Amino acid sequence: MDISQYLDLVDSKLKNSFDVSRNTVVNGINYDLYAQFKLRNERYVLTKKAVVYAFENNEYCLVKHFQKIDERVLDSFTEELKKSVECIVSPSSEHMSSIITAVAVTDNMPPGDFENLKGKVERFRYNKGFAFGFKGWADIRLLLVSLDEGLTAANKKGKEVAKVYSA
Repeated sequence: MDISQYLDLVDSKLKNSFDVSRNTVVNGINYDLYAQFKLRNERYVLTKKAVVYAFENNEYCLVKHFQKIDERVLDSFTEELKKSVECIVSPSSEHMSSIITAVAVTDNMPPGDFENLKGKVERFRYNKGFAFGFKGWADIRLLLVSLDEGLTAANKKGKEVAKVYSA
């Protein structure tokens, strides 16, 4: 499977629920696929204009293709993701949670190299609260996909959606 087939596969899985776009720049980084899903729930009294409370749950997906990926590239990618949280998430009094699913895709990675990076991906954790949680929080799911071998690695949060992004 090549990268264009993989992007088409992920696009077809996400397009029913997400707003999907290709070649999108987020915080100065060009992502091959960007998808966003925004859910808003609210409770009102008598009329929809009299809102008692509301909350928003958002999910974002960022897919980036790398010709070659190693520890240095993965570290750089995760650091940029952490910086991108401020750019992507808009905390407010109605914001409850945002989840950013970041997928690093590579074509040909030797299985030994994949095993080394798999441990690093599995140990990755990121959670950020806004205003002590009163304006919600954000989590990052991190996945690593090797297309030729069909291997997928995910952190603890990423295991929830690993099937969707596996090659």
